[in-house]
Amino acid sequence: GDGCGHTLLTPHSGTLSSKNYPGTYPNHTACRWQLRAPPGTSLLLAFGDVDLEPSEHCARSSLLLADPQAGTAYGPYCRNAGPAAPLLVTNSSTVTVLFNSTSHRSGRGLLLSYATSQHPGRGGASPRDRLLTPPVTVCFSVYCPAGCKDIDGDIWGNPSQGYRDTSVLCKAAVHAGVIADELGGQVTLSREKGITLYESAFANGLHSKRWARRGCGPRLHPTSSSCGDALEVAAFNASSSWHEVDALGQDRVWVAERAALGTTGHSWAAEPVSEAAWLELDLGARRNVTGIITKGSSEQYDYYVTSYRVSSSRDGKNWRPYRGSGGQEDKVFEGNSDSYGEVSNAFIPPIVARYIR
Repeated sequence: GDGCGHTLLTPHSGTLSSKNYPGTYPNHTACRWQLRAPPGTSLLLAFGDVDLEPSEHCARSSLLLADPQAGTAYGPYCRNAGPAAPLLVTNSSTVTVLFNSTSHRSGRGLLLSYATSQHPGRGGASPRDRLLTPPVTVCFSVYCPAGCKDIDGDIWGNPSQGYRDTSVLCKAAVHAGVIADELGGQVTLSREKGITLYESAFANGLHSKRWARRGCGPRLHPTSSSCGDALEVAAFNASSSWHEVDALGQDRVWVAERAALGTTGHSWAAEPVSEAAWLELDLGARRNVTGIITKGSSEQYDYYVTSYRVSSSRDGKNWRPYRGSGGQEDKVFEGNSDSYGEVSNAFIPPIVARYIR
């Protein structure tokens, strides 16, 4: 319907919102979402935000949840008749969500997430959950629904430093590469003493913000079992290399061996006229590859790759394109926007291979 905003629905979790959220939702719109969980499970719904203009019996704007299996309904909800609790536990695997508006003046609309009884975590985490707790070290676990990447809210920090405690929790987990946005998943977090400076970073399609302040507050660390060590590259290969003659008539060759991240000076580049260029990394043996970091050629040579695809091989002959978590198409990773910043992208699930292109 014309009242639907950001929506990502999967069998085990998802996130949905009204159109324009968190801006004012439009007049005279309607939207209907059908939530379906696997048989034998039940749905748990978390109300991230229900800010619909108040009216008698929620006549101007309303949120209504219908449970056809049990023959029950929840709502209608609006600002003066909101949900009694932020979490609704149903006994059904199917719930219909109805949103309607007539003429109104104000209201952010709605943000709702859900998970199944298989993945309750702490009852399921609303995508807007924030941590506001004392600065002590403690570990806990939550289940983050699919679709947290594009919701409203900011994150401060990066995977190596951790995140400022007021960052949107599940969005930070996507940025850190702990979960894939299209699937969601269980996230283990540690809450630790904060730091005074959090550097910004671009990772997994998300920008975090830089934050500096006096004094230290709590911070959070989304953690996973994946390894974070850098892998040694035994050999580099490429579809082509650029042989450049500079303004002084000197040769400069942008060979594949110069593609290593810490190389000083110019990097690898394909011939300018080449199409479908590729860079190949031989890891020497079959490895578990959990992500990749890319960077441009340096400030002196202002070249960088804005997007790329990845394929892998165990024998160097048969190649498999990377499609991510159950994707039907080759995944396109978002690369760099300048020649000096580093950009991280996680492989969820990891790649097991010797060769990466």
